[in-house]
Amino acid sequence: MEQPNLDYIDKLCGDDNVFKKKMVAIIKKELPLEIDVYHKSMEVRDYRLASEHVHKLKHKISILGLESGYYIAREHENNLLNSIIKSEEEFETVLRTMQCFVDTI
Repeated sequence: MEQPNLDYIDKLCGDDNVFKKKMVAIIKKELPLEIDVYHKSMEVRDYRLASEHVHKLKHKISILGLESGYYIAREHENNLLNSIIKSEEEFETVLRTMQCFVDTI
């Protein structure tokens, strides 16, 4: 599986290390919260709400350079809108990969 990276953030921030630190801090703060609310919506089988959380998570996936992860998320989001959960395991792998990376930066 592809690995997350900070390439997009590096390009966005350029030499502005203060801005980069703020961006990273936001991701470190928001990612676990967004994953948690996604999991809670899945636990109660509110798939419409879960799809909205996946939509929000797609932004973080993209920012962290996970191109194939983005496509997995898009498929999962669309599946959830139709109450189909067949791509849940693949999406969980993307979430775990992102969270592990974010925990190390």
